[in-house]
Amino acid sequence: MLGLDLGSRNVKIIAMHNFDITAQLSFDTIEFYRTYGKTGAGSLRIDLSALGFGEDQHLVATGYGKVSVQVEGAVHLPEIQAHVKGAVYQSGHEDFTLLDIGGQDTKIVKVRGGRAVDFLTNDRCAASSGRYLENMAAVLGISLQELSRCSLNPVELNSTCAIFGETEIIGKIVAGYPLAELAAGINYSLYRRFAGMLERLSSDLIVVSGGVAQNEAMMNIIARESGRQVMCLPRPQFNGALGACIYGYEILKDT
Repeated sequence: MLGLDLGSRNVKIIAMHNFDITAQLSFDTIEFYRTYGKTGAGSLRIDLSALGFGEDQHLVATGYGKVSVQVEGAVHLPEIQAHVKGAVYQSGHEDFTLLDIGGQDTKIVKVRGGRAVDFLTNDRCAASSGRYLENMAAVLGISLQELSRCSLNPVELNSTCAIFGETEIIGKIVAGYPLAELAAGINYSLYRRFAGMLERLSSDLIVVSGGVAQNEAMMNIIARESGRQVMCLPRPQFNGALGACIYGYEILKDT
């Protein structure tokens, strides 16, 4: 079984056999399409052999790119549904709020009984996504790993725009604020952009997926500010692809 998550920044693939993960792969989205994809008649044919898989694989596709790209021979699964299935499988819980902070957007899903009962998405601005952290870390001249260690004494940042945010942080640098406090301010700034949505769909347990789940400072901020238990999934960036695999097995079971 292959689960394919066509992300805006990366394509993630999970291979499973009898519910055991046998491979996980991640590619830059554009490079993946160039290297392994062939288009035709409104669909995308993926060269599974070049990826090291047999052509007879059951394939389930989900993700940002699935909206505009239909994968030839694949079952297609809505992104929210895939992420919920992946989070239920990885966390072992059925009642929680799923917070997925991706490269281009932030999704918050209220999950009850293993199903999505409500969700909110903020995809209008890069300042509400992991891309904001990448850009701001570059302005500070530090790595994302260094940024992820900073959550104390945050500098107040008020800009709600990714572009103007760069100008604001440069002004703070010139003003002489310490690097760690600037980094903490950047993390808090992202948190404030989804905090209201998170509160509206709150649960006792917050399960975090997406690349930003690996940001330790962000996890600490969410727990501290929300007062909720916070769990990072074991494979946060592959959650959608894993959920697609789980859905594929459900289909096979019912046939």
